Parts: sequence; structure tokens; C-alpha cells
Amino acid sequence: MASTLEKFIHSLDLRALPRVLQIQSGIYCQGSVYEMFGNECSLSTGEVIKVIGFKINKLIASICENNEVSQSSDKVELPLNFPGLYKIVADKTPYVSIEEIARKVSIGPIRFGHPCFYSAKDIKLANFTIKHGEQISFNSVEEVHGKMAVNCVVVRNNQSHSFTLPLSQEGEFYECEDDQIYTLKEIAEWKIPKCRNRIVKLSNTLHMWDSSNPLPENFDGCLTLMPIYEVQAVMKSRKDIVRILSDLDVEVKDVTDCYDISSFLQPLSLEDIFERTSKEFPMVAEIMEVPSGSQNPYNLLSTGKEIVIHKKYQAARVLASEMRSDPSKRHYLIPMSYKGKFKRRPREFPTAYDLEIARSEKEHLHVVATKAFTSPHKELFSVSVGDQFLVHQCQTSEVLYEGRKKLIDVLACEQILSGSYKKVLLPMYMEGGFVEVIHDKKQYYLSEICKEFHLPFNVKVSVRDLSIEKDVLAAAPGLQFEEEITDSYLLISSASSPVESWEIPVYRLNMLVHLLSKDVQTVVPPVTRTTVEEVSEEQYYMLRRYENLTLHPPPRPPKKP
Repeated sequence: MASTLEKFIHSLDLRALPRVLQIQSGIYCQGSVYEMFGNECSLSTGEVIKVIGFKINKLIASICENNEVSQSSDKVELPLNFPGLYKIVADKTPYVSIEEIARKVSIGPIRFGHPCFYSAKDIKLANFTIKHGEQISFNSVEEVHGKMAVNCVVVRNNQSHSFTLPLSQEGEFYECEDDQIYTLKEIAEWKIPKCRNRIVKLSNTLHMWDSSNPLPENFDGCLTLMPIYEVQAVMKSRKDIVRILSDLDVEVKDVTDCYDISSFLQPLSLEDIFERTSKEFPMVAEIMEVPSGSQNPYNLLSTGKEIVIHKKYQAARVLASEMRSDPSKRHYLIPMSYKGKFKRRPREFPTAYDLEIARSEKEHLHVVATKAFTSPHKELFSVSVGDQFLVHQCQTSEVLYEGRKKLIDVLACEQILSGSYKKVLLPMYMEGGFVEVIHDKKQYYLSEICKEFHLPFNVKVSVRDLSIEKDVLAAAPGLQFEEEITDSYLLISSASSPVESWEIPVYRLNMLVHLLSKDVQTVVPPVTRTTVEEVSEEQYYMLRRYENLTLHPPPRPPKKP
């Protein structure tokens, strides 16, 4: 049965991909040419395409009054990076089964992918009863005892109770109110159910308004968002990916069940390649699509190029940021093979607790106070701006507090006086400010810094890496090495001239390839090139999200009235 492309995409489950569609009719029949994102293709009546993916490309917004679209409201187009933070208005239309929720709502491993619903009636399980109106968090979908089910959690008396609900479970399920705020991009990726529109309320007014803004000035009401999808498809006559917007006036028919899907090229992302077993490497592939411009720092990568993918592995990188306070601060992933040298730069410490973390057995940490602190205990030292200290170790000390003796954590230091030293104790909770005094003039390789010092660590490039044509780190006024991470990489080389190999990141390079049935030599080229990879603000925070949880300073005691 034929339907519009828009209706088909709205009803399609991502897990059902790929699907083969036949063009039935539309403004693109009889071989007319359609151009989108620089790709020209002919969508003739009877043409067959394989849909391999789709994602929200933009949103059509209408102003809402009383949760209904205003009759006088014009529809405006909003890009996903449109500024502002938004609250979600709970959908009042119920879902009739767990299967409908799993099919229409995004459920995934991160916080955004944990939607919450409540049931209009009690649900009795084998050893658990979910009360009507009780908030249920849907965390993941998986197979349990041969049947698909949703892993769920309810919280009672601050205790979490986990259980599964089969997709066959029927009932009346409503979306819970959501107090979180989201960007438009986060809402598009996680919070718009299939076949439904989403009402959102602007949580913070836009900082700047100008005539190009499609929304009224000082607008702080509700919007109904309708998604327009970008459909990624493969055609038999082409070796690249075709992109079609879902609102095009084209009718299609799903012919997957009566078509040989293997007759199309099979595009694979780098994630798909990485999921293959180690025994399947090496392999030969042809590049179907690569990012353009600055997103593609590898000269080796171009559409139509044949490459050898030698192996997959994990490699260490240091995540670094420029030492500047303005918004244009850049972030980098630096490989351990970087051949430049660094000199130390002073670190800043907001608390005594940070001094304890940064101190090392190799040398005494020498700091100058930049903020005064008056101790509430006579046993502990009061700090003045300009005081200099050598930091020794953490210990406990007895202080008098509200007439009773109490043990607290303190930092043992030596105050540097003119010609002498004075032993002092600083409370670990002390909110002060300290700047490091550097005596070390030595130049270090990256691997030496990671081995000898605690991160974060401040440096400046003193000798650039001469093996790199343009060393972007050398131009930075200063760098802070924030943490050492382990990431996933593929080792590739040119199939035609394998004189050197390259490490390419699996999760930050949007590249598509298809595998070729060709013999491949198993010898890896002798020279392996790595690059200093600049990462976007979004990628930086995704990398930081998985860092080890840092211990927090001990709490300050209550202040005296």
C-alpha cells in the first residue's frame, strides 16, 4: 500500500532498517532531477531505493495557546541549533501498550533516553505491584526469556526497584511531567515521539532578539514542534549516499519483503566496522562519504578512495584545553606519540583540598595566596594575600568547636618567611586562592608529564613537533592537560600506495564505507601517523562526561551566628 514519504518515515521504527522503497508517484516522477545537499539524483516512478537511516533535520514550529495551535499562528522553520532552553509539556494522549511506547519513544543508555510514564491503573506483576499514578522510568529494551521487554525502575522511599514489562503489556500509559530543561537539539534527538508532535515551553528568554528571529519579540510561551526528517538512502545507480527530506511530495511503497536487499551496496559506519571481530581484519573498503573541510584532517580520505583497514584497538590520548577565559577556547586530543616538548605553567588552586590533590612526592608544591582567609579556629592559620607556602601532607588535627574538641582534616604546610620557615595548618575546607610558583625549567615530553605529575597540569609548547606540517598546539598561549582518556581507533592505509598508516577515531569521524571482496596484504606499513585532533565543544563535553568521578572537598562547618 502506497503512502507519502512523510507518513512512512513517521511510522517507521529505526530497528526495522534497512527498508527498500519503490517510488510510486510525485513531483519527481519521469526522471526529473532533484538536488539536496549538493547531491543530484533522479527519483523516477518505479525507482527503487534502500533507506539506511533517518534523523531530524529541522523543526516546523507553531505558537500554542492552551496547548492548542493558535489559528492565527504562522508556521516557522527552526534549525536544531536555534538558541534557548525549553521545558517539555507532557503529552495528554495515552499510549495503549508498552509496545507502542517502545516503538514511538526514544529509549537509550543516557539520561535523555530514560522517559517516564505512569499507568492509569495498578499493574500486578509476579512479585511486585505498580500503583496507578506511580512514576515508571523506562531505561532500556532487551530480550528477556525469548521475549522483548523494557527494563524499568520505580523509586519508593528513596529506594529503587527494578523490574521488566513485556512489550505485550496493555493498559493506559501517560507521559509524566518533566522538570528538566533541554536544548532544541536534545529535544529533537530524544524527546519527540514518532507520529506525534511535541509541545515545549521556552524556559529562558533569548538573550538577543533581532528582526531575523522567526519568533515574536519577548516570546515566552509554548510551541508545537513538528519534525522534518532527513532520509539517508542508497540507489542502485550510485555509490554515494542520497539525502531526501521527508516532507517532499513523493509517494512510496515498502517492497522489502519481495526484494533482494543484498543487491544494494551496504554502507557501513566506522562504528559498524569497529563492531566486527578482530579475526575479520584486515579488510579492503571503498569510501562512500567523508566529512568536508576542517572536519576531515586526513589527506588520505576522499570519496571513491580504496583503503585497507588493518585493525581496531584502543589508544591513549590526553584531553587538553587552551588556557583562556573567552568562549573561543579550543579543545584537543593529543596522542602520546606527539614529539613536541612542553614547559610548565603555573597552576591555580581554589581550595586547600586542591593543593592536596596536586602535591607530589617528587617536589614540594610552592604556592602564593591570592585570597585572604580568616580561620574560625585559633589552632589553624589565617591566610593573607601574598603569603607563600610549601605544601607537605594531609593530616588530622584537634580543634575546639562549640566548646567541644573535634578532629578535622587539615593540610600541613610551611609558611615561607624572610630567611626562615614556619609550620602551619590550613583547614582542608578552606576556600582561598593559590597560584603555583614554578622553579622547574625542564622541558618535558607528553608521556613524561603523564608519568610524573597529576593532571590537570598547565603547560606551553616550548619545542613544536617538527614531524607535523602545522602544529596547532604551538600557537596556543597555554594548555591545560585535563585528563588521560582511552578511545577507539581504526588503523588504515591507502590500498594503492601503502607507505604509511593512519589512526582514525571511530566515534568522531562521520565516514561511510562499503567493503570490497579483494585480497589484502597483512603487512602494516612501517610508518604510523597520528594527529592532534581538535574536538568541538559538544564532543569535549561528551568526552568529559565519562571521566572518573572526582572526590569533593569536605564540607565547611556551620557558620557562627
